[in-house]
Amino acid sequence: MGKIVAITGGIGSGKSIVSNILRAMGYTVYDSDTNAKLLMNNSKQIKYEIARKISSDAIVDDNIDRKVLSDIVFSDDTKLKALNAIVHHHVLADILDKGENHDLLFVETAILYQSKMDKIVNEVWEVTAPEELRIMRVMKRNGFNRKQVIERIKSQSFTPEKTHPNMRYIVNDGNTAILPQVLTYLAKL
Repeated sequence: MGKIVAITGGIGSGKSIVSNILRAMGYTVYDSDTNAKLLMNNSKQIKYEIARKISSDAIVDDNIDRKVLSDIVFSDDTKLKALNAIVHHHVLADILDKGENHDLLFVETAILYQSKMDKIVNEVWEVTAPEELRIMRVMKRNGFNRKQVIERIKSQSFTPEKTHPNMRYIVNDGNTAILPQVLTYLAKL
């Protein structure tokens, strides 16, 4: 098993910029959001668990009916927690499986602690940016209004009881160069 490094930070902080730099340098970066969707679409086990633990109505012709699933989980916090537990379990297993084949694997995630991913990574690179800059970036990128962005920031806000013991911080404030920070942390791995 090689090293696994998480790249995390709030919406609009610049996680994807750091991930893209690493990809351009030839490193493998596992995108948790993309892979969670792929796993949900392709895993019979996940579909079985959703049918059993959440609702069989969410599975139609061996496919997840995302509208039905969303309606169910966003109106029932217990079922939302169940869905997250199902998906997080399978994503963590997939990361560990991929980690077996890499000396160094980067994992991009917005929900490091909520998914318990902090338990399997060796180091965390947290990308930070001032909140006002994050709001502007997301408004421009996603076409959201200010209120929508602030709601998303609040919904993703999470303060762990204890942060990972191997934290590194990458400042993405629009003034500080990112590449030298990435190179410094790579040299220390």
